Amino acid sequence: MSLFHKIDKSTLVESRVKTTPENVREAHEGLFNCQMTLPAAAKHCGMTQKELKMTFFEYLKYHPTTFIDEDSK
Repeated sequence: MSLFHKIDKSTLVESRVKTTPENVREAHEGLFNCQMTLPAAAKHCGMTQKELKMTFFEYLKYHPTTFIDEDSK
């Protein structure tokens, strides 16, 4: 018997996460603070990477940077 016949295919597929405003906010904050990678954040909020990129660029428009530029002092 082959090893491939013993694998249960239903356990290989993960269920889709429902996209909610809270999940998207958490993903945006995770990306903004460099605590999440893009694939992990997209998976967290149930979006594709392309969808998350588009919404994250909108997020960046309305949130100021949090770093201090040493050259501008």
